[in-house]
Amino acid sequence: MYERLAPLQHDSLDDVPEPSETMTLVGHHEARALLDAAIGGNKLHHAILLTGQQGIGKATLAFHLAARLLGESSRAGDWCRAGGSPLFRQIASGAHPGVLHLTRPFDEKAKKFKTVITADEIRRVSRFLSLRTHDDGYRIVIIDPADDMNRSAANALLKSLEEPPAKVLFLLISHSPGRLLPTIRSRAQTIKLHSLSDTEVFEVLDAFGASGAQDQVARSEIARRAKGSPRAALMLTLHGGLEIAEATEKVVAGNPHDIAGIHRLADAVSGRDSGMQFAIFNTYVLDRLSERAAELAQQGMGEAAAKVADAWDSANRQIGELEAYNLDKKGHVLAMVRALRNHQAR
Repeated sequence: MYERLAPLQHDSLDDVPEPSETMTLVGHHEARALLDAAIGGNKLHHAILLTGQQGIGKATLAFHLAARLLGESSRAGDWCRAGGSPLFRQIASGAHPGVLHLTRPFDEKAKKFKTVITADEIRRVSRFLSLRTHDDGYRIVIIDPADDMNRSAANALLKSLEEPPAKVLFLLISHSPGRLLPTIRSRAQTIKLHSLSDTEVFEVLDAFGASGAQDQVARSEIARRAKGSPRAALMLTLHGGLEIAEATEKVVAGNPHDIAGIHRLADAVSGRDSGMQFAIFNTYVLDRLSERAAELAQQGMGEAAAKVADAWDSANRQIGELEAYNLDKKGHVLAMVRALRNHQAR
């Protein structure tokens, strides 16, 4: 039975450990070796930008790195020794004085998570860095994801990145580094993490007890759609994501005059108790548009690719506005189906 240690976050999944609680680090051996060499040579950069597809373990790697640097062992290859240790549990619960984890804050007044990381959150960095640890060890700031910072927050972070104190490490998680200020990217060492293999994806699911009931056909389909992201595989497995993806594909590829079918899909993913299903649908839409834009670009159809990229930007913006202003979810689903049809992103 999963025992939650970490605070809830805006993208928490029911009964799935947060990255800070994930004891086993799967994959990313190339990035681990690079960091091993930097630690061993005392050449660890003061700011590291971990990039790559969403849900592949960037934040998990960041927390394991924090546990390594704050623990007793820094030997190459000791990435998983800290998992489950008292130190690891202390970091996961947010109680370790050497780690500051910043993500979208919860708005107590509105009773929901904010849609961005605010400047007020980033100002906590200055207060954190003004303190010294009892053993003069590392102070580690994890921003997850840095993509969620608004402009004011990004500018506030720049001040801390420019002249950091000694033994301070910034770990910036980014799914879309192009959304970050160039000045932030230039002050950090970028380490790109690659998607996991299918075997590694199911190693993560097995560790979470989330794949035992899947037959081989279902596992193959989940692996195909997850594209190396354990988080995507978890959503497909635990929250009806596979059925949502298949239903959306059927509607997009089907008769455009099948109004009843479109509305059945919209009702299924936009109801009052369908928050996770709505998130899965939106992720599906963004992924298909992104893939379509890349496909057109590879075919040398730059103008068409740009139009699909604009549709992705518009869809992503609409999703944020829905969260911020409680807009009509069903109308949004209908609009997203039209966008997929218009751009043949199937």
